Amino acid sequence: MVGMIFAAGLGTRLKPLTDTMPKALVPMAGKPLLQWQVEKFRDAGIRDILVNVHHFPDMIIDAIRANNGWGCDISVSDERDRLLDTGGGLKKIHNAQCTIQNEPILACNVDILSNIDLRALMMRYEQTGVSQLVVSARSTQRYLCFDAGDQLCGWTNIATGERKGADGKHLAFSGCQILSPDALKRLGQMKEEKFSLIDFYLAAMQELPLHAYIPQNYSMMDIGKIDQIEQAERFAESL
Repeated sequence: MVGMIFAAGLGTRLKPLTDTMPKALVPMAGKPLLQWQVEKFRDAGIRDILVNVHHFPDMIIDAIRANNGWGCDISVSDERDRLLDTGGGLKKIHNAQCTIQNEPILACNVDILSNIDLRALMMRYEQTGVSQLVVSARSTQRYLCFDAGDQLCGWTNIATGERKGADGKHLAFSGCQILSPDALKRLGQMKEEKFSLIDFYLAAMQELPLHAYIPQNYSMMDIGKIDQIEQAERFAESL
């Protein structure tokens, strides 16, 4: 299995920190966010990792080289000319890396820290061969909707009433997933160059199995706002 870390975002909600550094290198409890993710993948046995970059890309590339990939083999997809979002970023690097096109990919956002047991998630994928979307019952405004068989069937924004697809069990997406080779092949067929993985899931859910994975005793934090830094530091120290 190959790992993918989405590290190309602008990090606008973390300004002024991201005026001088990429979000991926924002320090958290003594380590940059990127290192937290790489080490979590490495500890789960994933050492082949893909990383996309856009904002201050050379700083990320230099950090990877200076730290010898934190013990992993890291390939970088350069999006400095155009930010492609999560779906477009994964499509670009997957299509370019011929050697991984028959491998499942475990993909996570760089700015989400959690206590998830990646080995348990990988075991669920190995048992089912089905793409797994990590979700939880936490409160938010936007939810993925799943049917009685835990298959993705829609999306909703409860604040605006917007809905795509069917309604179902509301679960919050965590920014982490395993995509099967079949799902990745379908991703590569998307006509758009820039799109989110959520857009892809909603476009493909009628033809692909996309199942909910709810980790046990799950806690997570999205490092999304500058006023959350102190809270995020304490959360990181607890992991």
